[in-house]
Amino acid sequence: MDTVGDGLDAALWKAFTRPIPKSAGAQMRYLVRQLKGTRPVAELLGITQRTVERYVKDQIKKPRADLAQRMEREVTARWQPQIRARARQTAATTDGIVIDTRARFGYTAAPGTTDDARLRHLTVALPPQYAARLFEVKEAGGTEQQLRNIAAEALGEVYFRDNGRRAHGLEVEFTDVEHIEFGL
Repeated sequence: MDTVGDGLDAALWKAFTRPIPKSAGAQMRYLVRQLKGTRPVAELLGITQRTVERYVKDQIKKPRADLAQRMEREVTARWQPQIRARARQTAATTDGIVIDTRARFGYTAAPGTTDDARLRHLTVALPPQYAARLFEVKEAGGTEQQLRNIAAEALGEVYFRDNGRRAHGLEVEFTDVEHIEFGL
């Protein structure tokens, strides 16, 4: 995973208490229940209403690869919303979030210090206020750059400036993300 948004989604998926439906028919039936009809599901997935009805009745069992991915993505996006909301709330109020990343970090610092960017692998527990900001921006439809800026600010404060105990005035640049993963 190389985007912050995908990493946040994956962290919430780990909170699921039950797996999503496996078969195409079960996934389609779930989507029909959620969207209250076959027509909205057909429009969502870009297929005909009759095709949706065939999946619901298990007349078609194997979807095309691209349709299978779209179905799984849509089911996962709607699966266990209360569990997901509870995990998000816990991370934003009490527990915080753990970020594991391998990326290039550069600095803007005082003269005489090295500010050359270099590749680092960091695993850092971020406080709840940063988790709350990340989830708020993600839910509001924020861009990937906005999410990366919040993550850079959080890593700068917690890891590099040690919560204000050192490196005052250090600004962290978070670029060339090779890997990013979140844990709740």
